[in-house]
Amino acid sequence: MEVNNNNLTRSGIVLSLIVPVYNRPAEVRELLTSLALQTDPDFELLIVEDGSDVPCDAIVREFADRLNVQYLSKPNSGPGPSRNFGAAAAKGNYFVFLDSDCVIPPGYVACVRSRLSAAWVDAFGGPDAAAPDFSDMQKAVSYSMTSFFTTGGIRGGGEKMDKFYPRSFNMGFSREVFEATGGFSGMRYGEDIDMSIRILEYGFQTALLKEAFVYHKRRTSLSAFFRQVYHSGGARIDLQHRHPGSLKAVHALPAIFTIGCAAILLPGLLGRPVWLTPLGLYALILFADSLRVTRSFKVALLSIVTSYTQLLGYGSGFLAGMLKK
Repeated sequence: MEVNNNNLTRSGIVLSLIVPVYNRPAEVRELLTSLALQTDPDFELLIVEDGSDVPCDAIVREFADRLNVQYLSKPNSGPGPSRNFGAAAAKGNYFVFLDSDCVIPPGYVACVRSRLSAAWVDAFGGPDAAAPDFSDMQKAVSYSMTSFFTTGGIRGGGEKMDKFYPRSFNMGFSREVFEATGGFSGMRYGEDIDMSIRILEYGFQTALLKEAFVYHKRRTSLSAFFRQVYHSGGARIDLQHRHPGSLKAVHALPAIFTIGCAAILLPGLLGRPVWLTPLGLYALILFADSLRVTRSFKVALLSIVTSYTQLLGYGSGFLAGMLKK
């Protein structure tokens, strides 16, 4: 289905920021604190509590005099339906979706409004970064998720491949997009990529707004990080079944890396240490690049661990998804 973009609203942008939350009251406080410091305060904020055991309603009330904020609560159904729930209650004509573990730079809203006013786009995505006050582990995880030497090249951090696919930690689209597509699906993982694919299938335009970045406080536990990327790997297989042809060769690279590591480790641990050389060289590349980016010896060392965790987690999830399907 093709959409005629000539009649879309390109002025008078009314922004609605929508944040699904599940058991993250501390993160919500940091998020709201950062949003209260926006240089452009002209936006509404909708916090959607997705059946949390530890709600954040009391924290939201603390910001009622500083933000135009609405607190919504619903039974647990996952991030996609929760974003749709917020969008259905929103008053704006352009929806911006953020994750609850993000911290928003002061000029973010002003940047989004300025870019959309200057060059309208139906849907956008922005990159993520690590703030200077993040922990060393958070900075290492951020490096692993954004680096060219891991899967940063196949995420939402750059305009790669043939089209740009926004990710929901920092994603926006017009009300018309929401009404035409029906919003996010009920997928637990990969729902943002599914949404981006459908936006493009409907003939809407997407773009990367490089200046509209957020600070993303990702999980600091290696086990939780592994589970996150494991599910992301498996979601790629689900997306291929939903959207045949969406799976590209580049998406299989972490799985190839995982198989390669297994093939190298076996003889390496059986008395042929020379086989481990490729893994050591890759670790050196990661260390050197992370040191260049982060200017921290400790973060560079941690980046080796988080990068291997990320690639092996995503790769094993991808392979498990293939076996299941």
